[in-house]
Amino acid sequence: MAGVLPPVRPGSHPAGPDRSPYMISLYELVNRFAISPERAVILKGLIEYRSDLYATGIVDGFQWVNGSFLEDVESNENRPPNDVDVVTYIVLPSGTSQAGLLPALAPLMDKNATKAKYKVDAHVFSLQQVTVPNVCYWYSLWSHRRDGLWKGFAQIPLDPSGDPVALAALDHLTATGFGP
Repeated sequence: MAGVLPPVRPGSHPAGPDRSPYMISLYELVNRFAISPERAVILKGLIEYRSDLYATGIVDGFQWVNGSFLEDVESNENRPPNDVDVVTYIVLPSGTSQAGLLPALAPLMDKNATKAKYKVDAHVFSLQQVTVPNVCYWYSLWSHRRDGLWKGFAQIPLDPSGDPVALAALDHLTATGFGP
């Protein structure tokens, strides 16, 4: 549909629950969007970003994934995506505070640094401290393209045990080529 994920799954009730954000695994994200060397580099960066996030002690939460990475920009704009847009909603480990984790999290919350190192346009929020206006902002921002076209986005769980499977799939696709 116009090179974007539909905001509501085709064929479902327009006001029903089968809509964006679409809950998928990192493995499913890799298998659907690792279709070129450029996209593989971005996905590798996302997996490395998640690994570095886990190293801080954050292992629970989810990520909203969006941007031109989830669009067919190769056809629509004759270019590959530059990065992947990610909002990470984290669950702070028991007995810790966001302030206590800030030194470890700071490099993973710096948009310029994460774009340069991982090709991830990153935003991080604690679910214990997130507000309804914050969630509404991101949902409304990501539900449309800049030209006003409605679109959907994906939600992937933080899952340290599942990420190696996604990385193996990505490595396999990279080694064997992309496409049919």
